Amino acid sequence: MTSLNFPELEQLECLIGQFGDRACTEVIDYIQYKDIEFPIYSLTLGTADPDAPVLAFFGGVHGLEKIGSEVILSYLQTILHLLDWDEELLQRLEKSRLVFVPIVNPVGVYLGRRSNGNCVDLMRNSPIEGEGNGAKKIYSGQRMTRYLPWFRGDMEKMEKESLALCKVVGEQLFTSPLSIALDLHSGFGIKDRLWFPYASRQTPFTYIPQALALKELFDRCYQNHVYKIEPMSMEYVINGDLWDYLFDQFVGKFGDQKLFLPLTLEMGSWLWLRKNPLHLFYRHGLFHPMLPHRQQRVLRRHFVLFDFLHRSLLSPSQWVHLTESQKTFNQQKAEALWYGQ
Repeated sequence: MTSLNFPELEQLECLIGQFGDRACTEVIDYIQYKDIEFPIYSLTLGTADPDAPVLAFFGGVHGLEKIGSEVILSYLQTILHLLDWDEELLQRLEKSRLVFVPIVNPVGVYLGRRSNGNCVDLMRNSPIEGEGNGAKKIYSGQRMTRYLPWFRGDMEKMEKESLALCKVVGEQLFTSPLSIALDLHSGFGIKDRLWFPYASRQTPFTYIPQALALKELFDRCYQNHVYKIEPMSMEYVINGDLWDYLFDQFVGKFGDQKLFLPLTLEMGSWLWLRKNPLHLFYRHGLFHPMLPHRQQRVLRRHFVLFDFLHRSLLSPSQWVHLTESQKTFNQQKAEALWYGQ
């Protein structure tokens, strides 16, 4: 792949070689674009025990937002070196599993565009339909033409990249009694946001009491953190959200027997643009930190969050195992906080 001038894929394949047998590597699928075949890689670290909690990272769903892939690759580089000496991390991995799919949409990242090679916006690609007037906006997803942004694709058949993501979630997270998925994006607002379902409707999702408990635990432990934590639908509603699709599948299959929490980290790239408005004239200017010092800051900015999520899965008593009265209290509090109820 080196001849393609695809630095993110080159870095990922280099990391795969450096991890060796310390990671389980799989090509989930290959994506054909013109005469080039791109792999979608997954890396898994930790125990193979199906009852172990799982934390999974996904990046590059929107190829133009390549900073998500770069943050995951940076985190993998850190983990690679920690494995040489950090006994506490090694002990964590004996009881948990980390899964990484750094480049979900390799054609999009390679070409520097939001969609995949078929001009489909993968995060508008599932059969889920949004509710309310907000879902009628063009940026919520459209099937009029592939020549406009936010094209949802064929309503009868999801794209290979979408199915690859769903395959990893189904095989690695749905099999676990407790799992968190973190999907990294950029481009909305001047503040970093941590979003949870739903994106398609302004309705409290099944595990809202646990989501509130996790938020409050994070707030207490890191009082100066940078994130606005909220349901995605507070900002806008979309059609075809993959995480809503997967979450509804999970709840339909397992109910409250297990817990699966899909999160989206939306890095607020408008702040980068506000500081350097001329970057708007560059292809990646609206979605990627252009200056080296700013990029380095973003690449290390979220490691505290990643570490917290990993530890929260291993010590779930404060946010997962709630009594019925705690669930009721948190449900009412969350509805007042996020839904105006």
